[in-house]
Amino acid sequence: MADEISLGLTRDQALVFFDWLLRTDDAGEPAGFADQAEQRVFWDISASLETLLTAPLAPDYREQLERARASVRDSDK
Repeated sequence: MADEISLGLTRDQALVFFDWLLRTDDAGEPAGFADQAEQRVFWDISASLETLLTAPLAPDYREQLERARASVRDSDK
């Protein structure tokens, strides 16, 4: 995919983040951080995305975000 972004995570970071995502999915809303390690991984991923994405700085950010949501959203939602 030409429009693909890759993030690198250590195996430990991936496991910590995966567990948080599972709890979030089970709760149906963002789960609170059970351990500071989860928050650290969340911050690290956010910082990595910040260095890779240009859209948040664009004047039409909201429009780009809406197009991205429409593209990613399940068709029945």
